[in-house]
Amino acid sequence: MSAGRPAEETAARFGDDRVRTTESYGETTLDVTGPGDWIEVLTALRDSGYVFFDWLTGVDEPPETFVIVAHLYDPVACRRVLVRTSVPRAEPHLPSAVGVFRGADWHERETYEMFGVVFDGHPNLVPLLLPDGFEGYPLRKDFILAARVAKAWPGAKEPGESGHGAPSRRRTLPPGVPADWGTAPDA
Repeated sequence: MSAGRPAEETAARFGDDRVRTTESYGETTLDVTGPGDWIEVLTALRDSGYVFFDWLTGVDEPPETFVIVAHLYDPVACRRVLVRTSVPRAEPHLPSAVGVFRGADWHERETYEMFGVVFDGHPNLVPLLLPDGFEGYPLRKDFILAARVAKAWPGAKEPGESGHGAPSRRRTLPPGVPADWGTAPDA
């Protein structure tokens, strides 16, 4: 399978009703139409040479879905492929890819914490980045950022505009101008 174009061959093996292929700017994307085929497609791609799991993330597509995107790389043929699938916002569940790519562990935990997507079968799906007790999923588009008091940054003033009477910084002369230019001679 790795002699031709493995991503396209993998998609053809599953059929257009399960996996669709698009190419844009030289990058191949496989859209897995159902989350039930997610692991099978990732496994087929790994077996065809895409052995490097680069990253996985979520994309919030309101009002109804999250898109989960994985980027895989074939280091021998120097090819890459994006693999996407959609999960419903109401109950975002997807089988864990940790059994296929060990590198998926951290990325699934991050996507779980930031979007609330549950990866079924993940060995340790616990929060990774946010402080204990944090409520909500900060990368969802409906997440409301907490307002904070606007306070002027102390460095927002120009030199010499200090309100406390401190002397202004020495003004520099343009390049090539002698240091004594413009000063009065001593009498």
